[in-house]
Amino acid sequence: MRKELEKYGIQMPSFSKIGGILASELSVDEAALHAAVIAINEAIEKGVADQTIINLKNPNAMLVNVEEDLAHAYQKELSEAKKRKEENARLKNGSILEEERDVYEELLTQAEIQGNINKVNKLIAVDRINTAIRNCDPNKTIAALMKPEAQLPEVYPSAATVYQTELFNLQQQNAVNYLAHDELSIAVEMLSAVVLLNQSLESKNVAAAKTHLSNPSIGFNNLEEENLQRYADALITIKLEASSQGPVYLSWNDIQNCIDMVNMQIQEENDRIVAVGLINEAIDHGDPTKTLEALLLPTVKLQNVRTVNAWHYQDVLKNSKILKCQESQDDSSLLWLDEIQKGIYISNKNLEDASKLAIGATMINQCLENGDSSKIVTILQSPNFNLRAVPECAEAYYNSLLEAKSLKLKDPNEGPWIKSKIQGMYDYYFNVETGEDTCVSPEGIVPKTSWLTDEEIQNIVSQITSDYNREQLWFANEDLIIQLQAQARGFLIRKKYKERKSYLQSQEPSVIKIQASWKGYNQRKAYSERLEMLQRNVASIIKIQSWVKMWLARRAYRKRLQYFKDHNEEIVKIQAFIKANKAREDYRTLTGSENPPLNVLRKFAYLMDQSDLDFQEELEVTRLREEVVTNIRSSQQLEKDLNLMDIKIGLLVKNRITLQDVVSHSKKLNKKTKNQAEEMVTGEKQGIKGLSKERRKKLEAYQHLFYLLQTNPTYLAKLIFQMPQNKSTKFMDTVIFTLYNYASNQREEYLLLKLFKTALEEEINSKVDQIQDIVTGNPTVIKMVVSFNRSARGQNTLRHLLAPVVKDIMDDKSLAINTSPVEVYKAWVNQLEMQTGEASKLPYDVTTEQALMHPEVVNRLESSIQSLRAVTDKVLASIFSSLNLMPYGMRYIAKVLKNSLHEKFPDASEDELLKIVGNLLYYRYMNPAIVAPDGFDIIDMTAGGQIHSDQRRNLGCVAKVLQHAASNNLFEGENAHLSSMNTYLSQTYEKFRNFFQTACIVPEPEEKFNIDEYSDMVTLSKPVIYISIEEIINTHSLLLEHQDAIAPDPNDVLNELLTGLGEVPDVETFLGEGAVDPNDPNKENTLSQLIKTEISLSLTRKYDLREGEEQDIKGLMMKTKRLIVDVIRAQPGETLAKILETPASEYQEAEHLKIVEKRVILDSKTPEKMKHSRSILEEGQLPLEQKKRKIQRNLRTLEQAGLVSSENKYQEIINEIAKDIRNQRRYRQHRKAELVKLQQTLNALNSKKAFYEDQINYYNTYIKTCLDNLTRKNSRRSIKISGKEEEKGNKLKNISLKYTAARLHEKGVILGIDELQPNQFKNVMFEITPGVEVGDFDIKAKFLGVEMEKVQLHFQDLLQMQYEGVSVMKMFDKAKVNVNLLTFLLNKKFYGK
Repeated sequence: MRKELEKYGIQMPSFSKIGGILASELSVDEAALHAAVIAINEAIEKGVADQTIINLKNPNAMLVNVEEDLAHAYQKELSEAKKRKEENARLKNGSILEEERDVYEELLTQAEIQGNINKVNKLIAVDRINTAIRNCDPNKTIAALMKPEAQLPEVYPSAATVYQTELFNLQQQNAVNYLAHDELSIAVEMLSAVVLLNQSLESKNVAAAKTHLSNPSIGFNNLEEENLQRYADALITIKLEASSQGPVYLSWNDIQNCIDMVNMQIQEENDRIVAVGLINEAIDHGDPTKTLEALLLPTVKLQNVRTVNAWHYQDVLKNSKILKCQESQDDSSLLWLDEIQKGIYISNKNLEDASKLAIGATMINQCLENGDSSKIVTILQSPNFNLRAVPECAEAYYNSLLEAKSLKLKDPNEGPWIKSKIQGMYDYYFNVETGEDTCVSPEGIVPKTSWLTDEEIQNIVSQITSDYNREQLWFANEDLIIQLQAQARGFLIRKKYKERKSYLQSQEPSVIKIQASWKGYNQRKAYSERLEMLQRNVASIIKIQSWVKMWLARRAYRKRLQYFKDHNEEIVKIQAFIKANKAREDYRTLTGSENPPLNVLRKFAYLMDQSDLDFQEELEVTRLREEVVTNIRSSQQLEKDLNLMDIKIGLLVKNRITLQDVVSHSKKLNKKTKNQAEEMVTGEKQGIKGLSKERRKKLEAYQHLFYLLQTNPTYLAKLIFQMPQNKSTKFMDTVIFTLYNYASNQREEYLLLKLFKTALEEEINSKVDQIQDIVTGNPTVIKMVVSFNRSARGQNTLRHLLAPVVKDIMDDKSLAINTSPVEVYKAWVNQLEMQTGEASKLPYDVTTEQALMHPEVVNRLESSIQSLRAVTDKVLASIFSSLNLMPYGMRYIAKVLKNSLHEKFPDASEDELLKIVGNLLYYRYMNPAIVAPDGFDIIDMTAGGQIHSDQRRNLGCVAKVLQHAASNNLFEGENAHLSSMNTYLSQTYEKFRNFFQTACIVPEPEEKFNIDEYSDMVTLSKPVIYISIEEIINTHSLLLEHQDAIAPDPNDVLNELLTGLGEVPDVETFLGEGAVDPNDPNKENTLSQLIKTEISLSLTRKYDLREGEEQDIKGLMMKTKRLIVDVIRAQPGETLAKILETPASEYQEAEHLKIVEKRVILDSKTPEKMKHSRSILEEGQLPLEQKKRKIQRNLRTLEQAGLVSSENKYQEIINEIAKDIRNQRRYRQHRKAELVKLQQTLNALNSKKAFYEDQINYYNTYIKTCLDNLTRKNSRRSIKISGKEEEKGNKLKNISLKYTAARLHEKGVILGIDELQPNQFKNVMFEITPGVEVGDFDIKAKFLGVEMEKVQLHFQDLLQMQYEGVSVMKMFDKAKVNVNLLTFLLNKKFYGK
C-alpha cells in the first residue's frame, strides 16, 4: 500500500484500516485501487479541477463515464460531498479508537466518487436535452435522450419526430420552459410506450397492441381490460386510414379519444340490448300501447316506427316470435334487433298495400254502380292493383265484374266500411267515404257486403286475362298444333302395327312349320331332277373334275414356288430367327429351369468339348502368367536392390563405405538385369527336372506338396504365426505370393483370399486382446494384405483412384497449404525481411500460442484451411465415386475383419468396427499413396526426379485431414488451432462411415469367382507356379521345423507328403551333378547365385479317384458326368434311365467313335501341363455300351450316397451337368478377360522395369562421375579405393560388438525380456556382426554362453519403423528393443555417426 501511494507522492495515512481491511493484508490490485482513490481525494482537497480530472481518469481508479470538459462540475460536486463526509466523521470520531479508524471515514470511497460523477453527468445531460428540444432538431434530441448518463428509459430513434414534438409541447407548457429529470423520465417512458404501441398497430400485431395498451406507464384513462380487443381493432383501423395518406403516428390523445369512442359504442350497445329485452316483454304482454312505447325508446334506435300502426306492430311481432319459438323449439326465444326492425318494415308495407287495394276496390265498385266501363282498365293498371290488364278485354272485365257484383246481396244496415284480410290473417277496415283505415273493428259498424272485395276483383281480372292469353297462344302456334296432331296419329298407327307384329311373333312356330313344309317340297323336287341328270353323265363329270383339280393344284404349286423364290432372303431370315429363338428358349431353359429336360441338355453338350481355340487361349494365358510372375519377381528384386543402392550411395556420400562396395553392387545389379532370363532356362533343363525316375518322383512329390499348401490355407496360416515376425514377413513376400502366382488369375486370387481370411481369423482369435490392437499394432495379415494390394496387381487401382486428383494438387502452383502456425509465422517474417531489406524486430523462435497472437498469421492460416477444405473435397469425391474400382480382395478382407471382430467383441459398437475398417481401407491402403505418390507409382517420375517440399506438404495436410475424418478424431490439444474444421470432420466422417459400410457389402469368393474346391477337376489346364530353388528349400525346412504345430494329427495328408519327401535336399541336388565345379574357388558364390534359379511346378492332386474306390463321392460324380455327356451326345432319348436301358444302334456306336477319335486327336496336341489324369483319358476311350454299364454302377453308388435318385430319373445329375455347361461358358468369358488383364499388367510391369532401368543408368552415371573424379590430379581426398582402404573396409566388416543384456538395458536399448528377470540380464550376451550386404546385421543371442537364436536385422527396416513412428519392436519374439536407441548404437559403432 505504501509503495502504491508513493507513486502519487502521498504518505501512508495513520489509519490502520482501508475499506474495512487491514492495510498490511491488501493484495497488489486492491492496493493500487485504494491508492488511486486516495490520490483523487487529495486532488479534490487541493481544489484544482485539472489535477482532479487527471486522477479521475487514472485506470487504477476503475471509474467510468468521466468527461474531461466537466472537470469543474466534478470538482464542485465532489468537494461538497467530501466536506459533508468530513463533517459527519468529526461528529462520531470521538467514540472510535485510533486503531479501529478507517481511512474512508473522512475520504470519499470509489463508489461515492462514481455516484457523484454520475449525478453531475445526469444534470449536464438533462441540460443538453432541454437545449436540443428548444432547437427543434429531432436528431439531436433523440441523440441526447439516448445518452446513458441521462439515465432515461429506452427511446426509439425511428420515432425521433414524435419525441421532439411532444417534449417541445410539454416544455412550452412548463412555467420555466425547462423539463426536470423526473418530468423527462415520465414523459419519455410514456412516449416510448406510445411508439411501441404504434409499431404494433402498424404491423397489425393485436397481441402486442393489447400488451402495450395495458402497460401502466402509458397512463390511459377509462381503459377496461375486457375491451382490449375492441380497442386494438379500432386503433388498427384508424391507423390504416391515417397511413393511407402517409406515415402517421397516433398521439396519446388520439389513442385516448379512440378508447373513449369505443367505450361509448359499447355503452350504446348495452343500452340497445336492454331496450330489445323490454320490447320482447311488451310483445308478450299483448298490449299494443306498451309495445309502441318500447319501440319508441331512443336507445333502441328503430326506424319508421309509426304510432297509428301500433296494433298491427303488435300482431306482426307477436306472430314472428311465435314462429321463431316453433322453429327453434324453445319457448324462451327472443326477437333480435334486426328481426324487430324487419317486423316494423313488414307492418308498414302491409298497411300501405292494404290501403292501396282498398282505394282501388272502392274506385272499381263506384264505376260499376255508375255504369262507367271506360275507367276500368285504367284503374286495374294503376299502382293500387298493379295488374296486367289487357285493353282488348276492357268490355269483358266490365261485364264479368258487373255480373259478379249483381250476385252480391246487400245488407240494409251496411255502412261505409269495407273489410279485407292482410296476408290472409290480419283484419283491415277502410272507410270509403272518409278514407280512414284501421286494423281494429270500429264499434257498431256493418261492413259493405254488396261491393266486390279486392281479392274477388283480382281473381276475376286474372281469369279473363289468362283466357285471353291462352286464345292468343293457340292462334300463334297453329302449325305446331297440327304437327302435334300428326304425331298423335302416327303413334296410334305404330301402336296398331306393333300389336300385329306381336301377334305374328307369338304364332312364330306355326308360321315356320308352314314355310318349312313348302320349302322342303320345292327342294326335294329340284334335287330329284338334278340327281337324275348327274346319273346319266357320270363319266363326263369325273373327267371334268380331274382336269380342274390338276389345274388348280399346278397353279397353287407354281404360285407358292414363285412366292418362295421372290422372298428367298426373308425366308432365310425367318428360319434363322425361328432357329435362334428356339435355341435361346432352350438355353433359357438350360440356365433358368430348375430341372432342365434331357433333350435340351443334349443340344448343348458339345459345349463341354475343348476346341483348338481353347487350347491356344490356355497356352497364351499360361505364357502370359509365367511372364507376369517372372516380371513381378524381377521388379521386386530390382526394387530391393535399388533401395539398397540408395543406402550405399548415401553411406558413400557420408564416407561410411568405400566406392569399391558401390561399384561391386552396381555390377551385380547390371548382371541381374541381363542374365535373369538365362537362369530360368538353365533351371528348366537340368537338376530336379531331369529325365530320371527318381528326380521325376521327387518333382511330383513337391508338386503334390505345393498343391496341398495352395488349396488348404490352414497349413500356411498356422505356419505364418509359428515363425518370428521378421521371418514371417520375408516368407510372405516371397514364398506365399509366389505360391499363388501373385493372384494372376481368378483361381489363385480365390485361394489367396481364402488364405488371407483363415490367417486373419487365426490372428484375431489368438493375438488380439483388445479391439484397438488392430489399429495400434502392426498385424501380420493386415500388413500382408495391404502390401499385396498395393503391389503391381493393386497398383493400377490406386493409380486410377488417386492419380488425377493428386496430379491436380501437384500441378496447382498457386496452392500453398500450411497448417502449422509456427511455420506460417516464420514464412511471414521472412517475407517481411525480403520486402523491406531490413531485419525484422519480431522474434524468430516462437511457440504456437505466440504465433497465433498475430492477425496476419491467423488470416494466412484461415486461408490455408479454406484451400485445404476445397482440395480435400476433391480427393473425397474421387474416393467416394471410385468404390467399384477398389480391389475386391481389399473389400472382402475388410468384411472378414469386421465380422471377425464383431464375433470376438460382440459388445463393440458399429462405429468402433467401422473405424477399424477405415484404418484398413483408408489409413493403411490409401493414405501412404497420397502422402508419397512417387513411392507408390501413383504419378510418373523421371530417374533422379523428386517431389517439391511444398507439394509434399500440401499432400500431407490433405492426408492428415482425411485421416482425422476417417477415424472421427477431432482437432484438439496441439492441433486446437484447427478446431474450426471439427464440424467439417464430423460431416466427412459420416460420409466415410457410409463408404466403409458399403465397401464391406461384397459377395463371398465362391459366388464372386464361381469357384469351389472341386473346380480343378473340370478346368482345362493344371495350375502352374514359378518358384526358386531357395524358396522350395526354405518352405520344406520350415514345414519340417513346425510340423507338429501345423499338422498335429499323425494321419494328416501333409505328414504323409513330408514323410515321402524326406530330408531337405541341398542346392546341388536340385541342380544336378556337374552343375557346379567342385574345384571352383568361387563355389559358394556360384551356389548363392544358382539357388535363386526359378523352376515351374505343375501342381496336381496326389489322390485321384480310381475305380472301386468310394472315399471321394464328389470325384465319382465328376467322372460320371463326363461319361453321361459322351453317351447322350451319341444316343438320344427321353430320359437318362431309358437311354441306359436301350441298346445302342450301329449308327450311334459310329457317332460315339467319331467323338472319341476327335478327342484323341485333340489330346495328342495338348501340352503336358494341360493333360488330364490317365484314368480320365482311359474312361473317355471306352465303347459306348461299356460306358453305359459304368454309368449305371456309378449311379447306384451315388444313389446310396444320397446324391441322386432313380425315382426322379436321375434329374440331380442332369442338373449338375447343366450347371457345368453354364460354368464352362463363364470360364471362357473369364479367360478372355484374364488375357486382356494379363496383357495390361505385363505392359505396366514393362513400364516399371523401364523406369528401374533408367534409375540404374542414373546410378551408373553417378558412379562413373565418382570414378572420373578419382583420376584427376590435386582432387581432394573424399573417396579412395586403394588397397589399404579396401583392407580397412573389410576389417570394419569383420568387427563384431558384444554386449550383455544388462549393459544394453542400462543404455535403454533393451527394455525387457519375456520370462526373464532384470537381475538375470547379465547372463545374456548379444553379439552384433555386420552382414554380407551393407546395412544388414546378424544378431546372435547367448544365454550362459550357449547360443540360443540368431536373427538378421536390416538397417532399412529400422529406418522404416522410425518413419512410421514405431518406437518399440520385438526381437527373437521375446526381447523388447527401443528402435531409436538401437539405431543410434548401430550408427555410432559401425558408421562413426
